[in-house]
Amino acid sequence: MTADVSPQPTASRATGRPGDASPFALGLLLRRAHWRAAGVMTEALRPLGIELRHFAVLIVLVDCGPTVQRDLVAATGSDKAGIMRVVDDLERKGLVVRKAVPGDRRVRAVEITPQGVELFDAAHVAAEPLAERLVAELAPGEPEQLTDLLNRFAYPAEG
Repeated sequence: MTADVSPQPTASRATGRPGDASPFALGLLLRRAHWRAAGVMTEALRPLGIELRHFAVLIVLVDCGPTVQRDLVAATGSDKAGIMRVVDDLERKGLVVRKAVPGDRRVRAVEITPQGVELFDAAHVAAEPLAERLVAELAPGEPEQLTDLLNRFAYPAEG
């Protein structure tokens, strides 16, 4: 027995090609843009001996100050085991230290060291020419427009 159901119109299928009209197109495009930007930033960080996952933690520490590891998990989108490995790496390199949190002997806050701040600043200097290359195909004013749009997309206004 078959049901008399009219076939639904088929939505555009996601392909990831420019001009894709599927409902997944924006996500696929953002993923591809992320891969490209991450590749460029990885190139900037390589000579400094760190990876993007390390730099993501340094960004949080510079922005927020000493941070407990569970908050680093949330801030970086990582998992607990991944953050432990990254913090271990950074600590071995002398870029961060773990310190006891007053009132809770089990919890440790991660704090950036002066050497970590120096590396953080050096990463920005190294990334500048590569970041310019990343947006070289855009017209004057478009890099700022893209940044504005992405900020509004990533941080929607509370409503």
